[in-house]
Amino acid sequence: MHDLVIKNAVIYDGSGEAPQHAALAVSEGRVAEIGSDVGGGHEVVNAEGLALAPGIIDTHTHYDAQVTWDPWLDPSSRLGVTTVVMGNCGFTVAPCKPQHRAATARNLCNVEGMSIEALREGMRWEFESFGHYLDHLESRGVGLNVACFAGHSSIRTWVMGDDATERAATPDEIAAMADLVREAMAAGAIGFATSTFEGHNGAGGVPMPSRLAKQDELQALVVAMAEGDRGTFMLTRGSGSRLSFLESLAEMARRPVIVAALLHNPLNDQTTRRAMQKIAEANSRGHELYGQVSCCPLTLDFTLYNPYMMEAFDSWKPIMEAEPEDLPRLYRDPELRAAVKAEIAEPGKITAFTGDWSGIKVAEVANPANRDKEGRDTADLAAEAGVDPLDWILDFGLSEDMKTTFASVLLNADSQAVGKLLSDPYSTIALSDAGAHLTFFCDAGFGLNLYGSWVRERGLFSLERAIYEMTGRQADIYRIRGRGRLRPGAWADMMLFDPTTVARSPNLRVHDLPAGASRLVYDAKGLHGVWVNGSHIADAGGLITNGALPGMVIRKFDS
Repeated sequence: MHDLVIKNAVIYDGSGEAPQHAALAVSEGRVAEIGSDVGGGHEVVNAEGLALAPGIIDTHTHYDAQVTWDPWLDPSSRLGVTTVVMGNCGFTVAPCKPQHRAATARNLCNVEGMSIEALREGMRWEFESFGHYLDHLESRGVGLNVACFAGHSSIRTWVMGDDATERAATPDEIAAMADLVREAMAAGAIGFATSTFEGHNGAGGVPMPSRLAKQDELQALVVAMAEGDRGTFMLTRGSGSRLSFLESLAEMARRPVIVAALLHNPLNDQTTRRAMQKIAEANSRGHELYGQVSCCPLTLDFTLYNPYMMEAFDSWKPIMEAEPEDLPRLYRDPELRAAVKAEIAEPGKITAFTGDWSGIKVAEVANPANRDKEGRDTADLAAEAGVDPLDWILDFGLSEDMKTTFASVLLNADSQAVGKLLSDPYSTIALSDAGAHLTFFCDAGFGLNLYGSWVRERGLFSLERAIYEMTGRQADIYRIRGRGRLRPGAWADMMLFDPTTVARSPNLRVHDLPAGASRLVYDAKGLHGVWVNGSHIADAGGLITNGALPGMVIRKFDS
């Protein structure tokens, strides 16, 4: 007698092959049998012809802090996700010495848009080393399967202290960092992650530590990661990171290299195209590189207190360094405004904001007398006023005590161009950023968006291809053993859904973080069940949390 039988399902096994109408049996957390007659089960679910697929593997999340107080990793656990990879961009909470905890929290508050009040109240600092962090997660339990990168910024801070954000490392410091990478890999890291992106700044606009690393440091750490013939190197690329150098790392380490974030920029379309072409050329030479792309438009809500999208601009640094009470004076400074306008006009810089002011709308005004401006784009409003769009946004925001909420569509909005990126043989679909930027946007349901918007509505992929992209292919690239496919012996990570209705709901703002901090979330549509290692964790009504935590901290990976 099996533990669970799901009968009358259309089973997409995660391989990309055509589905079969069959039953699936689960015993001891693993798929036991698939066929027309699999015997009985202690629990039997009639799928009634719905699609049964592997659970989504989300390989770009930032749940490193949230998981210490929320082992269910909401909202991903109710959006079809069964496995997450944390620590992307190298922004981790371990290793971390006690004297660095406050600074780490402040940095996460800025670079990942997290509430400092939520971090102060919610974080459980019951670890120091990377291995202790994984032990801590295992001892508490996790609702989803979790894999963790060793993070460059945390490793650099452990070795260099405050100097990590000030200078290049010495040879001795690089050697010490390499030892920490080796320790993390031995403890069960999925790989090593870093960032050189100019928009990744910590508290006060100070660059995140990884941005100070020179090529010799990156090379030493990637080689250390690969010494056991395993590990994936992940980098969020800044303007100075050449694809030729990243290819040399792939060649030297003989490990996969993930390059983020390749998003379509309507004002500089050639940049992403050239990057994908160079990645294809690297693969033709036998060097495994992938461009990490998104199936969602990059959108965010902001006020003048937190205009994250501008932080890649050097001219914006005085604003990032300022105390809140000094912001109005700086926003009125004509010289600062002129410098920002000039930098936005410069071609070739990798930034979140492209200079397309028509993509920024007034979402919510603070003064009811201004309701007529809600929903309108700032380019039109500025044209009507006869002023530059930057000046209009700053002046209008200041007139409302910086309480105006603006909504922006920054990148990845052109469906035709995005479809080409998603279809590229060397792209990998991810970039949900789940667990981060909680007050700005939520893309944790990116997989549901792929199945609904790109498969059903646009017809870009067959459903079996889309499921493969979200499951089996992610497991293959990251060498995640026994997941991503429904076949006998594999772990029973599954989602049951209706392909005719699957989607994500509109954003909802809730105030359920520690200290009552707010975040954006959404609900699943057309999702009827989620199982992690054979345990039922969600249904059409949302998350089910009345049982034991069924997830695993994944610490072993294929070579």
